[in-house]
Amino acid sequence: MKILAISDQVVDNLYAPKVADRFGDVDLILGCGDLPYDYLEFLVTALNRPLYYVHGNHDRPFEYTADGKRRITPSGCDPLDGRVVTQRGLILAGLDGSIRYSREGSYQFTQEEMARKALWLSLRVALNRLRAGRWLDILVTHSPPFGVGDGPDPAHVGFRAINTLMRRFKPRYLLHGHQHTYHGPKPGVQIGSTWVLNVFPYRVIEWGPGDVD
Repeated sequence: MKILAISDQVVDNLYAPKVADRFGDVDLILGCGDLPYDYLEFLVTALNRPLYYVHGNHDRPFEYTADGKRRITPSGCDPLDGRVVTQRGLILAGLDGSIRYSREGSYQFTQEEMARKALWLSLRVALNRLRAGRWLDILVTHSPPFGVGDGPDPAHVGFRAINTLMRRFKPRYLLHGHQHTYHGPKPGVQIGSTWVLNVFPYRVIEWGPGDVD
């Protein structure tokens, strides 16, 4: 299986009429936040693949269409925050947002607030194991874990609750955005059983028995 993961920045060669010529073989699209709804809707339509997403700290609870209508979700895309879903045999879960660094922003949280969100997600993952026989394959977040690919400035500190989820449920991948890297994707960092990947602005991941792409 091939996964297209995206975050934080609209990429010209993805937001293009011939995107299917380059990325038509992907099986799943995962959005890691701070992306406009039009971009997500274009990709899900052009590639005709399932798209799950979480919100980033710059996202708003709704966007307006060109004709002035308000929408709270991008058409054809599925929000993943606080949910556990199975898609093409993969177990996915997600968490919105970044650390709280300002008084504004619908998707900013303190460490304690994220810990409560992660607790509720943990309960859903635990119930899912009764059905699927395993915990979790991919955890999709906007922010990185604390101390793993995060930053020292107040806006880019990672969440400790994400580290806890990795230790407890051992997903193969944790995909995040939020940290911008302008010289190509950094190599994955393996923490225990989990590969932590910054997907900014996009990354293609081969799901299989081999190493990460």
